[in-house]
Amino acid sequence: MDYLKFIPLISFVYACIHILFSSLSSKNTKCPKLPPGPPCYPIIGNILQLGTFKLHQALTKLSKKYGPIMTVRIGTITTVVISSPTIAKAALHKHDQDLANRLIPDSVQALSHDKASLIFMPVSAKWKIYRKICATTIFSSQKLDSTQSLRREKLRELLAYLQECCKKGEAIDIGETAFTTVLNSISNTLFSTDMASYTSGSSQKFRNVISLMLAEATKPNIADYYTVLRCFDPQGARRRMENYYQTLFTLFESIIEERIQQKDSTEGDVLDSFLNITREENSEITRHDVLHLFLDLFVAGIDTTSATIEWTMAELLHNPDKLMKTRKELQQVLGKNGEPKDSDITKLPYLQAVVKETLRLHPSAPILVHKSVAEVDMCGFRVPNDAQVLINVWSMGHDSRIWTDPNLFLPERFLENEEDFRGEDLGFIPFGAGRRMCPGIPLAYRVVHTMLATLLYHFDWKLADGQKPEAMDMEEKFGITLHKVKPLMAIPVKE
Repeated sequence: MDYLKFIPLISFVYACIHILFSSLSSKNTKCPKLPPGPPCYPIIGNILQLGTFKLHQALTKLSKKYGPIMTVRIGTITTVVISSPTIAKAALHKHDQDLANRLIPDSVQALSHDKASLIFMPVSAKWKIYRKICATTIFSSQKLDSTQSLRREKLRELLAYLQECCKKGEAIDIGETAFTTVLNSISNTLFSTDMASYTSGSSQKFRNVISLMLAEATKPNIADYYTVLRCFDPQGARRRMENYYQTLFTLFESIIEERIQQKDSTEGDVLDSFLNITREENSEITRHDVLHLFLDLFVAGIDTTSATIEWTMAELLHNPDKLMKTRKELQQVLGKNGEPKDSDITKLPYLQAVVKETLRLHPSAPILVHKSVAEVDMCGFRVPNDAQVLINVWSMGHDSRIWTDPNLFLPERFLENEEDFRGEDLGFIPFGAGRRMCPGIPLAYRVVHTMLATLLYHFDWKLADGQKPEAMDMEEKFGITLHKVKPLMAIPVKE
């Protein structure tokens, strides 16, 4: 892997420093009782044990041996891994305040994004202002109701595109199609403008930038494991991330400038609301902050939402009986000439169960990343200050002690209980829990369900190239967001 070639270059110097400080520390302080974990090597810790697997699966395998709370060392970073709903509840509710910060990858700190990012900035007065603005200006029920017509128009455009593909018998890339629809839904909500089309390739360029950003933040970076190297950026990760950030900032700046020039603008969208906030006397939100907030909203919101739609369609095509059951419910609820809308979601319990079951198997964020800001006692163990704390959501979703037949796609299990996305049931937290819970759930909930309803109500679907459902490749590609390794290609079919 990339980071292994750097280890020989730093081993000798770092070993001397590490051994010296470890020795002094062990003589002068009482070592806390850390959770158990696998034995680790000097300097590199458990990197070799984790580096050959997908991280969420590697940690799951280790937790079966060392327990639901364990310690691993990634380079010099002490990492506490939680794989139990009970312990996750203690971490995300009881100790929420002490574990609410993030351990920030060095690449993410490009252009000081971490200092103005809702996702990465520490819990503070400004962070609370960000959350409040998002809750009231973007994600409140009233705001989402007022922007529903924009999203419905994007679904009509999606339907027109699918009808053309249906006539030609063309297979579509479900993930890319979902990305384009979600991108335009969010860009219209924020800016009252489209950013892509289904035929121009512009959405693919946008998707590539976001994919590269997420990959850069996820892949191993020697500077994250040995912080003394951060000033050198030895793998060039921060420099590459600066270019990706700047690409999006340039786009957002042009939209903002154009809006400012429209002195009589009556759009009344999110951008107008944010610009009005920046003009208020003594406003704590600047134009610089708005750029970074838009970056968070686009990267996190579009990628996770489109990935969830692709995984849901993949699971339904992989399980034709579930696909048939979902379509039957839609036809019964919407009738002959229906048009899925937000208010229909509550009438579609099986579709809701399908989405929940997809998120259980393929959570948007397979691992929740936190950082301790104080020493915490948890389950008889001590989580030290400045430790990385990982909540393995994927592991809990595949735990046979929590779920019957955890590896099977069984939406019916969610018809029998009341789990939702609010983080109350810690066995099912696809969007996190506690104060760091994803603020965009209300919008994602509406977009995912109405887009799936549009895809499934109007068309039956078959796999491209005569592929059989049982032969589908369902392998996951690990990252901040879980994606399919092989894109889902399917043909819309009119009955």
